[in-house]
Amino acid sequence: MTPQLSAIMESLPSSPAPGSDLEGDYRPASGDASLDPVNMRIEPADLAYLMRLTDALNTTLDLDTLLSRTAELVRSLIPYKIFAILLLNHRTNDLRMRFQIGHTPKMARARIALGKGVSGQVALTRQPMLLNDVSGETNYIPANPSVRSELAVPLIAKNRLIGVMDLESEQPGFFRPEHLHVLTMTASRIAQAIENARLYARVSRQAQQLELLNEIATELASILELNPLLERVGQLLRRLIDYQMFSIMLLDEKGENLITRYAWRFGYAHAPMRRAPVNSGLVGAAVREWRAINVPDVEKDPRYLPMNPETRSELIVPLFYKGRVIGVLDLEHTRAGFFNEEHERVLTTLAAQIAIAIENARLYQAVRAQERQLEKDMAMAREVQLRLLPAAPPAHANAEFAVRFLPARSIGGDLYDFVDYGPRRTAIVLGDVSGKAAPAALFAALVSGIMRSAAQQQHPEPARMLALLNDALQERKLDSQYVVMLFAVWNDENRTLQVANSGAVQPVFCRAGESVPVRAEGFPLGMFPNVAYEEFNVATQPGDAIVFVSDGILDAENAQNEMYGEERLSSLLCARRGLPAQEIADAILADVTRFQEGCDRFDDETIIVLRVR
Repeated sequence: MTPQLSAIMESLPSSPAPGSDLEGDYRPASGDASLDPVNMRIEPADLAYLMRLTDALNTTLDLDTLLSRTAELVRSLIPYKIFAILLLNHRTNDLRMRFQIGHTPKMARARIALGKGVSGQVALTRQPMLLNDVSGETNYIPANPSVRSELAVPLIAKNRLIGVMDLESEQPGFFRPEHLHVLTMTASRIAQAIENARLYARVSRQAQQLELLNEIATELASILELNPLLERVGQLLRRLIDYQMFSIMLLDEKGENLITRYAWRFGYAHAPMRRAPVNSGLVGAAVREWRAINVPDVEKDPRYLPMNPETRSELIVPLFYKGRVIGVLDLEHTRAGFFNEEHERVLTTLAAQIAIAIENARLYQAVRAQERQLEKDMAMAREVQLRLLPAAPPAHANAEFAVRFLPARSIGGDLYDFVDYGPRRTAIVLGDVSGKAAPAALFAALVSGIMRSAAQQQHPEPARMLALLNDALQERKLDSQYVVMLFAVWNDENRTLQVANSGAVQPVFCRAGESVPVRAEGFPLGMFPNVAYEEFNVATQPGDAIVFVSDGILDAENAQNEMYGEERLSSLLCARRGLPAQEIADAILADVTRFQEGCDRFDDETIIVLRVR
């Protein structure tokens, strides 16, 4: 405090002199310049004090610290015992104590309407008021019976009422015009500092909310199961809004009813079987009107359908996704007027992300259901495909057969078969359909069916069989679908093999440690009409070995992008030709697997071994 102001304070009498202008209530009047604080001349000491005040207030943007510091600065001038700063709530248009010293707890929680009591009157008129004797004031609120005098000044910043600063004393005539003069000069600075602190707090809160909204949106986007997602939404919303009851209701497929999918009530999750028609209730109104519904008191809204007897205020925000409402967020509280515009704004912002997360989770559930059904269908298709393949190789006196089949996927496009061609004759079939998985397997089944039908009726020779198959596929032509096939007939009586090929891998023939490919070639089946195929006759001797493979064997790659190739196959076949046919087949498949060094198989792998006894 400056020496001049200290001198002023010391010169003030402890009580007004009888009959003086200071006795009784003081209200500034335009005609009383000597006592009007607005018209009082500002001394240099006052300016110095105001500069110190401004410096002190500008050192903090924390509202609580600011109000506490304001109370200390005012006490340095006026040794009050009861003090309060009341701020105006612009939504409810009433005054509420933001900081107080000496008031009762009841008074500290009170809301003062504009025009009521000294503070309300000052807020309404925007004029300071000094009462040296409150007992004579009809508008006085007797919250504390010990109070005798009161001083209140409005806090105005940029012509906008911020609140009221109020001082009370248990001594009659305690406050002086000099006090009023100082507080009036102080009020505008305090009001602006309060407004700056509130603005800073608002900006900081908005920044925190944006950061939290981003964090929530990121987390929700990572949850792909619907029920855990809805539960997490309820938990995360508690970080933004302190609701007491909450539910997420989603529209049914027809869009006629809202069905509760998640509900939370007083700290516990519960799942009531609640269906609300969209043509009634507050939740229905949010869907019909495509907007948030904020009801301060549900008891006064005829649209409200009682569900929770404790509910007094309710906020419903619709969930929009691609131009349509998919559901609502429903928040409830036991206190009337609990939800404000900020709650509505934050929830509306977050609702868009929640709607996207819900739809993503629904889509994921649908995809997962389709995948499970597809896996089930694929398992059934694999079972059917395996049943179409021969259960065991044929048995002959002069030859033994073995097969190994490994599809690249659950079902494959390779096909093989052994067809009875009469006494001591067996047709050996190895084909590879274009494509992979289910389409290839279905086309392979078609080819196999046509081939078996022709074999049972006619027993055509290999070249004739391929021509018949090609003509049949031309009649049932499918775009980009064809099949390469090796068709051979073993005659066990004379140990001969008739071979025809329509683009499949050529058989490898090994005799006495030397191997040569059987140079049978031809166009794939189903590509061109009226194709003629060559036929080769191979005479075998005991100890010979012949292997038929699909291109998945020769084209198998290792980590260095090298292919297994015909040379490795021939070497292994000749090295193992003395073993039983099954052991030869197993050795070839094992060698291919080692060669691939754990690389994924990209094609079906089929091996048929014929060993002459």
